[in-house]
Amino acid sequence: MENLVIELSRYLIIILLAIYTLYCFTVFRSSDKKRQNSKFNKQIGLMYAIHFICYLVLFLETKNMQIIILYLFEIAFFAIVLAVYKVVYKNLSRLILNNMLMLLMFSFVMLTRLSYSLAVKQFAIASISIAICVVVPFIIDKTKWIENLGFVYAVIGIGLLLVVLVFGRTQYGATNWLYIGGVGFQPSEFVKILFVFFIASLLSKTSDFKQVVIVSVLAGAHVILLVLEKDLGGALIFFITYLMMIYVASNNAGYLALGLFGGSAAAFIAYKLFSHVRVRVMAWKDPWSHIDREGYQITQSLFAIGTGGWFGLGLGKGLPSSIPVVESDFVFSAISEELGGIVAFCIILICLSCFIMFINIAMKMKRTFYKLTALGLGIVYGFQVFLTIGGVTKFIPSTGVTLPLISYGGSSVLSTVIIFCIIQGLYVRNK
Repeated sequence: MENLVIELSRYLIIILLAIYTLYCFTVFRSSDKKRQNSKFNKQIGLMYAIHFICYLVLFLETKNMQIIILYLFEIAFFAIVLAVYKVVYKNLSRLILNNMLMLLMFSFVMLTRLSYSLAVKQFAIASISIAICVVVPFIIDKTKWIENLGFVYAVIGIGLLLVVLVFGRTQYGATNWLYIGGVGFQPSEFVKILFVFFIASLLSKTSDFKQVVIVSVLAGAHVILLVLEKDLGGALIFFITYLMMIYVASNNAGYLALGLFGGSAAAFIAYKLFSHVRVRVMAWKDPWSHIDREGYQITQSLFAIGTGGWFGLGLGKGLPSSIPVVESDFVFSAISEELGGIVAFCIILICLSCFIMFINIAMKMKRTFYKLTALGLGIVYGFQVFLTIGGVTKFIPSTGVTLPLISYGGSSVLSTVIIFCIIQGLYVRNK
């Protein structure tokens, strides 16, 4: 009986998630608010159903009563968040809120599968993050002075990166962790938000050549510090975000071309200077020749994705623990192995719908500062998703960045929730 339930669960999860994903891209076909709200409510119902099925399977696999307790806490968490956000913010974007909770739900499920203790920590971090960030949309909606602090954002961001460079701890080749009282976090996850605010603030005043030079020098300081910390994934996210914001603000294709040329040259120099960059490129080019060393992680990832196929092996039936750092950088591989390629593809589409909503909100904002802020945060989110999924599928070299809201990591979860809530604030302000 248990095997039958586990086998059927694979197909039920696929069907339910496919319907949810379809609603992401069809909900705005009708301008009727009642129809839209009906689809949004159905999305929440689908999320609860997938959540229940996943935890039922995990319980049948382990017979661990703690999983039931965690499940009940998560149900309460989703219900409270939905109730509080809808009451506090009448005009919020239901799609962004639903997607944020759906992605967090997959994080809880996969981490419970991989490590119960990590799942509990992730749940606690997500709960605290949501509680803190409930005020963010209100701040964005009601305050106007935040658009006048461009140099302050830049100084704070550069200062934090300098502190990490001097006092930071090195993990997986990059010096990007700071420990205070035994608690570790990645300041760069929060600096990227300040980075977007600083560029949006300065370019909203003027986008003439002098201002572009000032912004470029300050942005370059951020990127250089990240390179010195060997956080090349973070440096790449900062650089692409800066480049796109400059291009949109100035509407000058010359800046874009110059930036791409300079970025390519910098990537070549980084390849020559840093051995761990050469190792990652080597593992990307031909992981099979180094399967027992440099290519081990990516080959295990590809084995997992290939083994899962379209429909997955079922929760608890794969070997995701064979992939190093699977809970953070390579969680997408674990999802592909046990839940299948269709579920993984639906998750990509959900992330894509978030990115499209971010850009759509940016296009509708009237004030340049808010328009550039929404654009910058959208680029940060979308490009990070691309880097993570591209790395685990061998589309691009691995950069060591996390999959937003799904990967394990307190700094990543908190910073992404802040980004989603800032976008909610901009949406509320525009409405």
